[in-house]
Amino acid sequence: MVKEKPNSTRIYDKDGFRRRAACICVRAENEQEVLLVTSSRRPELWIVPGGGVEPEEEPSVTAVREVLEEAGVVGSLGRCLGVFENNDHMHRTEVFVMNVTQELDEWEDSRSIGRKRQWFTIDDALSQLALHKPTQQHYLMQLQHSKTLENANTPGRVVNATHPPILANSASAAASPTTA
Repeated sequence: MVKEKPNSTRIYDKDGFRRRAACICVRAENEQEVLLVTSSRRPELWIVPGGGVEPEEEPSVTAVREVLEEAGVVGSLGRCLGVFENNDHMHRTEVFVMNVTQELDEWEDSRSIGRKRQWFTIDDALSQLALHKPTQQHYLMQLQHSKTLENANTPGRVVNATHPPILANSASAAASPTTA
């Protein structure tokens, strides 16, 4: 069963890209395990929880809301990994890290569409995402990369997830989308 939101309004940026937000949910400070959820379209496959930004909603709020709806977890929102651009589907997803502090027994999507969640090592999550959402692999690659950056909170990284990741200055990326 595909998840449909009857009163949802899609929001687009000035370049015509749909605005989305997502969270890489981690279980511990070492960020060695991440939480994936089953796809609403293909429940045998796993994805990173996330969804569309609603009108007047900050991407960080969207990310927290989507994780609660899709994965049934709450936690503390950490750093932003950047904005990941997908030219094939014309969306830009702002991705955050969340340190999970609570897992609910039941949540909205578990009841309404039977969505499941599962913890994966980074390597296993990369393998799972390769089957269905290769663009989301870049989120995890950036998670690993950002751990080694001296200043992980540097805003404005734009990553093109349609092609190999390219880090770009947000001013140039906003003027012309990152392409490979």
